[in-house]
Amino acid sequence: MRLPRGAGTRPFSEPPPAGLIGRMSTPHHASVPTVPVSDPIPLRRVLVSVYDKAGLDQLATALKTAGIEVVSTGGTARALEAHGVKVTDVAAVTGFPEILDGRVKTLHPNVFAGLLYRRDRPDDIDIVARHGIGPIDAVIVNLYPFEAIVAQPDCRPADAIELIDIGGPSLVRAAAKNHAFTAVVTGPDQYPELIATIARGGTTLAERRLLAARAFERTATYDTAIAAWMARHAGLVAEPPTLAPATNTLDAAPLPARFSLELQERLPLRYGENPHQSAALYAPAGSRVGLAGLKQLCGKELSYNNLLDLDGATRLAGLIESPTAIVVKHTNPCGAATATTIDAALATAMAADPTSAFGSIVAVNRRFDRACAELLLQPGLFVEVIAAPAFDPAAVELLTTKPTWKASVRLVEVPAGDPWEPTHGLELRSVAGAILAQRPDDCCDDPANWKVVTKQAPSAELTPVLDFAFTVVRRLTSNAIAVCQGPSLVGAGIGQTSRVDATRIALEKAGSRARGGVLASDAFFPFADSIPLIARAGIAAIVQPGGSKRDAEVIAAADEAGIPMVFTSRRHFRH
Repeated sequence: MRLPRGAGTRPFSEPPPAGLIGRMSTPHHASVPTVPVSDPIPLRRVLVSVYDKAGLDQLATALKTAGIEVVSTGGTARALEAHGVKVTDVAAVTGFPEILDGRVKTLHPNVFAGLLYRRDRPDDIDIVARHGIGPIDAVIVNLYPFEAIVAQPDCRPADAIELIDIGGPSLVRAAAKNHAFTAVVTGPDQYPELIATIARGGTTLAERRLLAARAFERTATYDTAIAAWMARHAGLVAEPPTLAPATNTLDAAPLPARFSLELQERLPLRYGENPHQSAALYAPAGSRVGLAGLKQLCGKELSYNNLLDLDGATRLAGLIESPTAIVVKHTNPCGAATATTIDAALATAMAADPTSAFGSIVAVNRRFDRACAELLLQPGLFVEVIAAPAFDPAAVELLTTKPTWKASVRLVEVPAGDPWEPTHGLELRSVAGAILAQRPDDCCDDPANWKVVTKQAPSAELTPVLDFAFTVVRRLTSNAIAVCQGPSLVGAGIGQTSRVDATRIALEKAGSRARGGVLASDAFFPFADSIPLIARAGIAAIVQPGGSKRDAEVIAAADEAGIPMVFTSRRHFRH
């Protein structure tokens, strides 16, 4: 993965680091006599070939006013001429017409030698003079919109292939390589600064170097997008595997042996998990779903920890179809509930663990309305972030004017969509010096495939509660236990090194609310030692993956306690 930094985020008028200008202006072959070259280098002849015509009118005015000779192609030439610029067709430079439906037009020595010759080298100067090749002082090129086209659902392979630009990247790379003498502009956003350099007499080496860095970033991004699409087109990137519910085994689809990912900085953060750590949010280029597409409506800037908590809250809310509210603290749900209305779900979720809910992250899977806002205005409540697919204006008005914490709360809209598509269907996580990749654990479990392993089966009304509990426990940090009373989390044992400790903590959190409720475990019980605790708390049913070599002992203990137990055959560790 490549994180774009440095020159790509700075205006190209910023000076380079001290000491670099002198080194880069030194001829590569010291034994060849040199010719003095001025700096700045004036723009007398430029090549313009752009797909995106935005800003071309202002650029045309600057080129015409300065009397700069313009070489151009096809539609760009016609657009420049419409703005009053006299254009030399590239065919007049190459002595060869465009052919193959425009696939070949600029790929010619008369163009590339004009871009690449070194103007402080007498031998280079002699060669271009001998062949009558004129210098090109700047290339102004933007590329075919490959990324945008292939993102369209109706894009055909033939369309994508025709949008693989050949001449454009070649021109950009040539000019960027020879940035000691040639400027390169790769987007309309760079026109204002280019126009300013024209007005003051030319580009400096520092400016050309930064332009070149941005140009190579652009071609790298472009090539990455093409490589990713071509890998899918050729079948080199595996599709997400399917899971056979009865056997819990994966099919033979492998993970990709290699993939590239272009990341862009989307959100600078004040600091990371702690104030001494710098941090930012990066997202795949072009991605606008999940947290990559969040829209903050108000409040303080989001923090690193806020975003981690938002991820946990929104992913769990997205697993449940009914109106659902999730309350998260330190990446773990401390409240979760479904109800017939979103405000009822929110009320129940906030009441599950009021102490932990103070300063929490809240996510709902429905529009956040006025009733939800009024609920959070009750005394003693405070939340850091509220996430929803959308907010009613009345809710925004209340939350940003009424509570004492109105200036602090962040309201965040998170768009729907598959957040894993830009990462080739993979969930990524960093470790020291490497990246771990796995298929996301976002497929819902089907209770129809579960197996009752005790003599007594859970009552029919407990089946949806068991389903809810087993959905919630998968988003708790392992070892994890969730206790639910109806479709509401009432106790959680999180991140324990033994399952019996996780069970004890979850039951203590639930207190009297555990009686008649259900208990879910994210992995099997390795011993039967948790069953007596569960029985004393009055739990009505247990759901767990099973798979321990002591399953028979655990089942026997549950039978002796009269507690129905269901095996799901699917583990949900979360580390």
